[in-house]
Amino acid sequence: MVDLGGRTIVITGGNSGLGLAMAHGVGSAGANVVIWSRTPSRNEDAVAELEEAGITASAVACDTAEEDAVSDAMAETIDRYGRVDSMFANAGIAAAAAYTDTTLDEWRRVLRTNLDGTFLCTRAAARHFTERGEGGSIVVVSSMISRYGGAGQAAYTTSKNGLIGLGRTLAVELARDRVRVNILIPGWTATAMNTHLREDEKFLRATTSRTPARRWAQPEEFHEVARFLADPTLTFHTGNEVVVDGGYTIY
Repeated sequence: MVDLGGRTIVITGGNSGLGLAMAHGVGSAGANVVIWSRTPSRNEDAVAELEEAGITASAVACDTAEEDAVSDAMAETIDRYGRVDSMFANAGIAAAAAYTDTTLDEWRRVLRTNLDGTFLCTRAAARHFTERGEGGSIVVVSSMISRYGGAGQAAYTTSKNGLIGLGRTLAVELARDRVRVNILIPGWTATAMNTHLREDEKFLRATTSRTPARRWAQPEEFHEVARFLADPTLTFHTGNEVVVDGGYTIY
């Protein structure tokens, strides 16, 4: 197993779903896990779950799309652990609406969280890594929808495409500072965020039949993926789009 002992890893949106699964993954490899997310009660529940599994974890209530909140969260994390070694920019929201019915406010709400929030969090991490001079890793969490159009998902799809461009740019710009930047592209995964989709038998059947693995992923299948992306020994691994989708995008 990858050894992440003594390392501190921030996971935005880490109090549920894929973020919490990745927190379990890196935490079980010895990392200190810090969740940045907006809802204190859900943060507390996630930390309790991680601690019950023997993981050192804490949380900071943070709206990742607020510049001051991100600065404060980074300062609080460094004050507690002394450093940050990896940033998983995972926080994201979706909103389904026909394009002709999409309001500017709704468009901006999705892009604010998914794009602005990722910009602010990865910038804070990049500043810390470059100032400390010891490198680090950034993981930008995009989506399989970045490969396709998604009916009713104009804002979400646009934001997830934007994250790929951001991740590629950071990989190039930060490489000389020994900061690795990779992009995680998950496929259909059974999380609370998409329960309504899995309850639609027609949709579930269509997406499952379109996936060569003939099923959706379970969140725990991202434990090892997260450890891999945070592994400090993989010093030449940067600028990569890590697709974990059961073969969906190549079928």
